Amino acid sequence: MTRLVLVGPPGAGKGTQAVALSQRLSIPHISTGDLFRAHVAEQTPLGEEAKRYLDSGELVPDSVTNEMVRERLAESDTKAGFLLDGFPRNTKQAEVLGEMLAESDSALDAVIQLDVPEDVLVERLLGRGRTDDTEEVIRRRQQVYQSETAPLLDYYRDILVKVDGVGEVDEVSSRIVNALDARA
Repeated sequence: MTRLVLVGPPGAGKGTQAVALSQRLSIPHISTGDLFRAHVAEQTPLGEEAKRYLDSGELVPDSVTNEMVRERLAESDTKAGFLLDGFPRNTKQAEVLGEMLAESDSALDAVIQLDVPEDVLVERLLGRGRTDDTEEVIRRRQQVYQSETAPLLDYYRDILVKVDGVGEVDEVSSRIVNALDARA
């Protein structure tokens, strides 16, 4: 069983690594962004609620996000494990995730933190060429991530695996797998 959470600041390569690890470990990659898009597209009640917040540029409330994750984790393909990307974002969500897993007598195996220096993150994000990605906006997002996520990293300190997120995709993926193997 491999139940993992992937955390890291914007630009750390979470999405890229999640896809690579999902394939390498044969477990589903569960992204809250993908869940939001799927629910909105299918016009589910949760999707309709999420859409109201997304359309106004606000964060989707924990209650909606938690319920989407709960439904997704109940699907049969997660029995052998999963990789969560973008969830939990805060300690309240982490507590709810712990309760969800406890209901099925399971728990997370590890939380992988992609560690990338801020200057590298800024350079990567500026390189994407998005009009909303100014250096000032990017640095602000990094500060928000640090303030929101620092308590989460402390919450998971016993199962936290810090991995250098700088390098080629395969190189970083190998570091993650090696770090997980070393813990086992």
